[in-house]
Amino acid sequence: MYFFLSHLAFTDVSFASVTVPKMLRDMHSMDKFIPYAGCILQMYFFIVFGCLDSLLLAVMAYDRYVAICHPLHYTIIMREGLCVLLVAGSWLVSCGGALLHTLLLAQVMRRENQSSVSSFLLLGLPIRPEQQGVFFALFLGMYLTTVLGNLLIILLIRLDSRLHTPMYFFLSHLAFTDVSFSSVTVPKMLRDMHSKDKFIPYAGCILQMYFFIVFGCLDNLLLAVMAYDRYVAICHPLRYTTIMREGLCVLLVAGSWLVSCGTALLHTLLLAQLSFCADNIIPQFFCDLPLLLKLSCSNTSVNEMVVFTVVAVFVIIPLSGILVSYGRIGACILRVPSTTGLRKALSTCGSHLSVVSLFYGTILALYYSSSLSDSNDKARIASLMYTAVTPMLNPFIYSLRNRDIKLALGILFRNNILVTK
Repeated sequence: MYFFLSHLAFTDVSFASVTVPKMLRDMHSMDKFIPYAGCILQMYFFIVFGCLDSLLLAVMAYDRYVAICHPLHYTIIMREGLCVLLVAGSWLVSCGGALLHTLLLAQVMRRENQSSVSSFLLLGLPIRPEQQGVFFALFLGMYLTTVLGNLLIILLIRLDSRLHTPMYFFLSHLAFTDVSFSSVTVPKMLRDMHSKDKFIPYAGCILQMYFFIVFGCLDNLLLAVMAYDRYVAICHPLRYTTIMREGLCVLLVAGSWLVSCGTALLHTLLLAQLSFCADNIIPQFFCDLPLLLKLSCSNTSVNEMVVFTVVAVFVIIPLSGILVSYGRIGACILRVPSTTGLRKALSTCGSHLSVVSLFYGTILALYYSSSLSDSNDKARIASLMYTAVTPMLNPFIYSLRNRDIKLALGILFRNNILVTK
């Protein structure tokens, strides 16, 4: 009850702070103007906290219903994980609703500017026309493998009670993120390979860019969270269930979602201020933020500074967290130099280390090495690696190197065979 009340109090303070300070300033100032970006931001947060207020009141009503009608089951039903999930879900729904209104408003206001382009042309991958069919079949197979493989991992974790641990809780969210990350770009790329209409409307381009940033940032953060989980499991095994309790796990995932959505929203709002004049050709198979900034005929210095800062933060901080976690894991293993301890560490950390190496290796080695060259073809191939190839390989890494996943998969297949017989 008081957990929800504290969030309601914060929401009320924020809701009033969105409008009242500006109103008070205008009462003692001749300058009552508000810049375009400021107006959009004010509207966004007004909608966020207005929706959040409504949702929290509904959540608190449900909490009171459980407390009065089911007092003996109250602590079981309203457990810490569910409470955090309800609040986090309220935040996500509120932010999503506000984002929808913001994007629609930005699109309407852009129609008044006749110099702005209404759509962008995606050049796609550098593939010869006679090879389109072969590569279409290849990429379609890769995408279906990505979707089915990651959904199978999520299904196994849901069905097998032995996998209801923090490690596999984070893994299920990573699998969902991989499916979503690939689904943001690959279906459009496949459609363009068999269509002469390679245009994407302005609103569609902005939405694609938004979700690409969301799931890219989320992938980074979840890998760092999983590294911390492995550190606690190996270095503090007796306190593992106490530290990695359900509420903290949900909070870490919800926090990763909020940070990712907030970062993507920042880029989206800054991009919405820019004008696009004559050039609307994007040498890529999706709407990439740096390429959109190059097409703009406005001053993009602020956007470029924010992009540089965010990229540095989302690469350095998660990667540093992963390195520190595994550094401490290594130190713990060296203190107890036993073959059993080493084997246990490799069995629990091997899959995660492989995924981390693949993810960061692909981005850092391919993307940044290709950025040193002026060739757009290399950049497109590098982008394909981390949007299509990496999400496809992750399920195989976890299923081939993880004993628990292989055991759960075997049980699932055996049960299906028995049912069919």
